[in-house]
Amino acid sequence: MDWRALPSLNALRAFAVVAETRSFSAAGRELNVTHAAVSQQIRGLETFLGFQLVVREGRGVALTPEGDRLFDGLSSGFDIIRDTVDELLQEDVARPLNITMTPSFAISWLMPRINDFRLKHPEIELMLNPTAQVVELRPGGVDLAIRFGNGDWPGFDSELFLTTNFAVVGASCLIGDRKIEKPEDLLQFPWLSEYGTNELAIWMERQGVVPKGKLNITHLPGYMVLEGVRRGEGISATAKTFIEADVAAGSMQVLFEEGVNPGTGYHLVTRPGIKRPPLKAFLNWMRSMRPEDTD
Repeated sequence: MDWRALPSLNALRAFAVVAETRSFSAAGRELNVTHAAVSQQIRGLETFLGFQLVVREGRGVALTPEGDRLFDGLSSGFDIIRDTVDELLQEDVARPLNITMTPSFAISWLMPRINDFRLKHPEIELMLNPTAQVVELRPGGVDLAIRFGNGDWPGFDSELFLTTNFAVVGASCLIGDRKIEKPEDLLQFPWLSEYGTNELAIWMERQGVVPKGKLNITHLPGYMVLEGVRRGEGISATAKTFIEADVAAGSMQVLFEEGVNPGTGYHLVTRPGIKRPPLKAFLNWMRSMRPEDTD
């Protein structure tokens, strides 16, 4: 299409409103512009087309035959545009809200609280995807990713939600009275690791620990790891915030932990730009549930 052969869309819209209201003043109020601005748009449109579209009639205006023809065509065109936009908006609101997060975050933080959101927003259909994989945020796909890190994900908006650090933990029934004084002491225990992650092995490597033999590691779905740790089936690395109640009760021990770095924790990660209503509702709900000690 040769767009240069078409008049300004603003001018066509101004004319359509004038034709509908038969008044420059009423059209200005509809468009939230001045009477003079509407008049200028009409004059520019008439100059572009080379013929008159409206004539003065009493306190208002009337359409010329050419104006009538143009208004008929514009009415049909704008109706199609409006209907298409309405359909898109309805589909966007109706599309399930797609959220991805780590299985450990899902089982330890989100699922115990999600019923509160469902009660407050029964009209929003949720699609929760707990996975250790980093899922790409694409238009029409995943709306929100809840990720652990320092918030540095170029090209995305990131909001710190939950400040925490990773800790190496084990059940008191497994550790018993054994002294855990250095990272090498962890090699005597079986390890539990979430599919697709290796935080414990990476942490050991950072401590300079090189195992002499093959490690006793069991890889599990994320929702099973902490339950396995609680039963004494092995040690693991997890966000400290998820096991604070167990530590306070004495059933679990923090064997090693790293200091909390500023900005490190779980972040709400979204694409830049306008957020569709279901996503805005969920983000506002998450903020209302934010722990008080998170900056």
